[in-house]
Amino acid sequence: MRLAARQLSPAARWCLIVLGVTLCYFAAGQIGIQWAIVRDQISPLWPAAGVALAVPMLLGPRYWPGIFLGALLTNIALGPSLVTVLVISAGNTIGPMLAYAMMRRAGFRNQLDRLPDAVLLVAVGAAGGTAVSAVLGTGVLVLDGALGPGDFWATTLVWWTGDAMGVLTVTPLLLLAPRFRLPTRVPLARWAEAVALTFCSLGTAVLAFATASKLFLVFPVLVWAALRFRQAGALLYSLCACASAVFAAVHGVGPYGSYELATRMLHVQAFDATVGMTALALSTIVLQRDRATAEITDAWRQITEMVDLIAPRQSLRSAMTPPQREPDTGDELAG
Repeated sequence: MRLAARQLSPAARWCLIVLGVTLCYFAAGQIGIQWAIVRDQISPLWPAAGVALAVPMLLGPRYWPGIFLGALLTNIALGPSLVTVLVISAGNTIGPMLAYAMMRRAGFRNQLDRLPDAVLLVAVGAAGGTAVSAVLGTGVLVLDGALGPGDFWATTLVWWTGDAMGVLTVTPLLLLAPRFRLPTRVPLARWAEAVALTFCSLGTAVLAFATASKLFLVFPVLVWAALRFRQAGALLYSLCACASAVFAAVHGVGPYGSYELATRMLHVQAFDATVGMTALALSTIVLQRDRATAEITDAWRQITEMVDLIAPRQSLRSAMTPPQREPDTGDELAG
């Protein structure tokens, strides 16, 4: 299989990767449409936005046509017109590409092993680039007559919320995926802890969104996931919590049942942004701590090896060097 892939021409390989990106975006878009609350097209959680930002980071910017084609296939059946769909698809492509360019210029690294990387992903990727897509897409819907002018800001807020949540929850997981390895020789106690964390995650996700007074239950479990299972655990739990919040907001249940659409989206945006930022920041800090501890341990090992290597030579040199005779005080006085 690998040999056949290597024998492909660069153009054929580019086309295959673009096709794969198109299918991935389309699949993620179909998931987001299930939660759509405006025109069956605009969702408060849009996983495709996370895919769109991860594509140039993992594969390179030259595969942007896959993002555009995936957005086109997703929106073409929803209308309202071909020109509007083309503009929306262009906005879904321009936003993540601009965010990618700004993050690369600022020194972003895919490893997400530094706190500035997490800040860039939140500030530029989740907040900045998605705003471009939301404003452009909502604006063209208003100009086309599919939305009234009075619905512009509320729709833009829902659009922006959905794209930002997609970036916060999906993009980090995709960036970590190439480095994922199945664990080997995992103790039974570790598996038991993972199962317990899974059940606690599902339980708190249900309880937290029953009433507003139980929302705090999310954060102790999030800290547990970050400390014990690092980025993978924290980000997966963040996705679970954010999806539960969006589900409650879409159906108007739990702490969001008594609010209007715009207010619900503001609350969901604030909560999900807090959860996502906490998961990213805390797991990154834990990763930095582990790396610093490993570096200190390695340095201590090297120092110990050097001491063990030098000590025998120093002892041999001391044994071979005759002791120097101290001057006789009586002889000096006689002289």
